[in-house]
Amino acid sequence: MKTNLSILLLITLLCAACKRDPQGTTPTYQELTEAVYASGNVYPRNEYTVTADAAGMLQQRLISEGDSIRQNQLLFVLESASEDARQQAAANAYRQARSNLSTNSPVLAELEAQVRNARTRVANDSINYNRFKELYGQNATSRAELERAELNYTISRNNLRAQLNTFQRSRDQIRLDVANNRSQLVTSEVAGRNTRIRSFVNGKVYEVYKDPGEVVRIGDQLALVGSSNQLFAQLAVDESDFGRIRTGQEVILKADVYPDKIFKARVDKIYPKLNRTDQSFRVDAEFIGERPASYYGLTVEANIIISQNRHVLTIPKTYVFGGDSVWVELDGKKQKVKFRKGAENFDRVQVKAGLTEASKLILIE
Repeated sequence: MKTNLSILLLITLLCAACKRDPQGTTPTYQELTEAVYASGNVYPRNEYTVTADAAGMLQQRLISEGDSIRQNQLLFVLESASEDARQQAAANAYRQARSNLSTNSPVLAELEAQVRNARTRVANDSINYNRFKELYGQNATSRAELERAELNYTISRNNLRAQLNTFQRSRDQIRLDVANNRSQLVTSEVAGRNTRIRSFVNGKVYEVYKDPGEVVRIGDQLALVGSSNQLFAQLAVDESDFGRIRTGQEVILKADVYPDKIFKARVDKIYPKLNRTDQSFRVDAEFIGERPASYYGLTVEANIIISQNRHVLTIPKTYVFGGDSVWVELDGKKQKVKFRKGAENFDRVQVKAGLTEASKLILIE
């Protein structure tokens, strides 16, 4: 569609209906563009709200409204003494647990010494027990002395097993402590990194909500960011017109910020949920070619082109009544005639049958 036609279409849709000709009119062949009116706003793609994943006082704000940002760029820095303290405590606990598991661990060294002592005691008691058995076999000692030696040997063996179990349990527990403390350290380090808030996208800062010195809680909104060059128009289409909308249809848009410009787009996505507040459906349009500057929420008015008819017979809508009838003058008499409608816009209707170029339409007040 030519640009001047697009401008004319927008003006036609927004102005009052054409004046009635008291002398009547006749159908004429014209180019008729059928469109659905919609209004809406321009928004960036990849829009998201930057939120805090940690609590603390906002120490630094490194961005302002309108700034361009890159992915992973540092945006805010929170100061959190509690997070620092938790991270330090976790690091100390992890360091101590690793020390307890090392080769020079004093805890394991003491347990190993107890195991060695128990082994020595078992070896000694075993020798003593075997000696008393030999003596008893030679009737050189009493039964009581033999049983006492056997008991000592049994006790020392049980004590060795207990010392080995203690050593194994202690070592397993220390290993578990190392794993747990390492996990807590990683968690605290992540929480510490959360005090340094970065961008997820390349784009632009549209709004900042917090200033240095303000207290920030987990989940607080800090800024609104989004793409700077990927924009789309979010339009509201009246419920009565929604059934005529299809993806791929051309869209002509106009914004008050650019009074002399017309922007083109195509229907990109249609949402099936009705907004009961204004009885409209959401339709997104992707810009084609030139696009407006990245002003968040820029108001636009649009025509979604339903059909373009290059050379069709049309009549003014002001002559139509009852939806499908007109008054014509025939042989000096007024006569009601029904016709078959085709495409229509705000001020004209296509005539598919029932009227010709020679039909003289009149108005009856």
